[in-house]
Amino acid sequence: MSSEFAELERGTEEILPKDEFRARLREAAARGRRLRIKAGFDPTARDLHLGHTLLLNRLRAFQEAGHEAVFLIGDFTGMIGDPTGKNETRKPLSREQVAENAKTYTEQVFKILDPARTTIEFNSRWLDALGAEGIIRIAAQHTVARMLERDDFAKRYAGGQPIAIHEFLYPLLQGYDSVALRADVELGGTDQKFNLLVGRHLQQAFGQRPQCIMTVPILEGLDGVQKMSKSLGNYIGVNDPPAEMFGKIMSISDSLMWRYYDLLSFEPLSTVRELRASVEAGANPRDVKMRLGVEIVSRFHGAASAEAARAAFIQQFSKGGLPQDIPEVSVAVPAQGISIARLLREAGLVGSNAEGARMVEQRAVRLDQQRVEDRGLMLSAGGTHLLQVGTRRYARVRLVAS
Repeated sequence: MSSEFAELERGTEEILPKDEFRARLREAAARGRRLRIKAGFDPTARDLHLGHTLLLNRLRAFQEAGHEAVFLIGDFTGMIGDPTGKNETRKPLSREQVAENAKTYTEQVFKILDPARTTIEFNSRWLDALGAEGIIRIAAQHTVARMLERDDFAKRYAGGQPIAIHEFLYPLLQGYDSVALRADVELGGTDQKFNLLVGRHLQQAFGQRPQCIMTVPILEGLDGVQKMSKSLGNYIGVNDPPAEMFGKIMSISDSLMWRYYDLLSFEPLSTVRELRASVEAGANPRDVKMRLGVEIVSRFHGAASAEAARAAFIQQFSKGGLPQDIPEVSVAVPAQGISIARLLREAGLVGSNAEGARMVEQRAVRLDQQRVEDRGLMLSAGGTHLLQVGTRRYARVRLVAS
């Protein structure tokens, strides 16, 4: 079963307890039993991006191994709002808001999961029925001290930030989902580890065999540094148009490409190793990146759209073409000149001087279509230059004396 372990554990951050997880897989295979694999999503927004799909990719891997995938929509817990990573109490959503957001989820997730082998659940089915007595019974299984062990709660408490009582209920209710579903394995992001362990604890308290937990890392966005996020503008949306999705994938650095292969690709691990070896032997990483782009666009838009996006990209960029809508900006340059990193920031192509320097180091910056190798490059006032970061970010910059 070593190859099955490798594919199921691919792209995960942590598996607890790992020996128990593998033993449960062996036991299920020996008995001809399917494990129940749970991943929950609170519909607090309408659209998903590729960072959200890491859990779906793991669910799909379990489906292909013959296990039962449970896609849980937290329509009840979504009204509370997950406090994980928050430094203040979240504004609760109404049931109507949650229901509206949930409508788009199934359409998006079935671009990855097999509908015929997926169980869709809504946690309002059992949480609505709990009542006050049931919630008190669950709350009795955990202490305030244990809750304050959670990093974000501890920081807020130490800093005098308020913690509402209903926020303590969130991990308990998420944990009770595992009891209601009799989950064998629960998937979640690394920031969800505390909540996933609460599920193990509650299953034991209710006389069940405790689930194993599997966490997936946080996916870096297009900048290769910060978490993929719509608010940061560094995301690839599941519903992005094919050409835009393909172009965004082609804009990532060569080093980030392998991270995306590990976490987002469905290519066998053996194939990814072969691709790495080919690049190390001299193959153009651009071609390997195109292969990833075609795979991901095909997943969400179909093979024909992916091939059309690839052809359009080659025509526009690989043959020397430039976008038609390059923004034009003026940047004030002090007497001593302006560094390339600062110029990139002033032109709106990166978010900070540090990011600009990193882009130069990653060989992702071009000045007048020539690659910039020196992060210490200084430019003087006068003239207009074409700046490019990656394959999608352009600006025509006029340097004027300040």
